[in-house]
Amino acid sequence: MQTFGIDAIIRLISHFAFIYLAFWSLGALRIEAFFKSLHTAQIRMIIVLFSIVIGYIASSFFLEIITLSKNIFLTFL
Repeated sequence: MQTFGIDAIIRLISHFAFIYLAFWSLGALRIEAFFKSLHTAQIRMIIVLFSIVIGYIASSFFLEIITLSKNIFLTFL
């Protein structure tokens, strides 16, 4: 039961780290130039939602790579 808790903590940390990295990276883009200037709250919401989507997909990819690598390693033992 302990491994499930550790796995959940690692997954949460990974997801939040990749979401933060995606948000930080999207901040470098000039997305505001494509929208009307009066809708700043909506533009920020779009950036947050995009960063959640990109961060979750990237985190899931890396967690899956780690799981597959671990399974390959365990088959040779």
